[in-house]
Amino acid sequence: MRALFLVLMLALAAPLVATPAMAIQPDEILDDPVLEARAREITSELRCVVCRNESVDASDAEIARDIRLMVRERLVAGDSNEEAIQFMVDRFGEYILLNPRATGTNLMLWLSGPFLLLAGLGIAAVAVRRRRPASAPLSAEEEARLQQLLDE
Repeated sequence: MRALFLVLMLALAAPLVATPAMAIQPDEILDDPVLEARAREITSELRCVVCRNESVDASDAEIARDIRLMVRERLVAGDSNEEAIQFMVDRFGEYILLNPRATGTNLMLWLSGPFLLLAGLGIAAVAVRRRRPASAPLSAEEEARLQQLLDE
């Protein structure tokens, strides 16, 4: 029974483990394996503008297919990887990069996370220090009362 359950779970999970190769159609693949490997490397770094946080390489969207074909056209035309990526950035903006460059306005976004983390830790440290009770020595009256409670 357990084996049947395991086989059933694997069968149901198989479509969830889609690899990027599943989105690429056979008619998109270049004849030159070196160019195809470069195209795969580039398209795995580009974001599908429809699917948000999915790479163009893994997306089944029509626009992702168009972007994959444009990248391959650029490589066949003789562009380097950087030139092909820059072509896509010029056409779609920095949003198309899954890992945006840390320059210009993006630098503020890159630095805001660590800055806010440090600011939050600083605020938490100040709050913890302020909550500490002051440890003043007991007065003679308080010590007598404490001794009376302990003796009972």
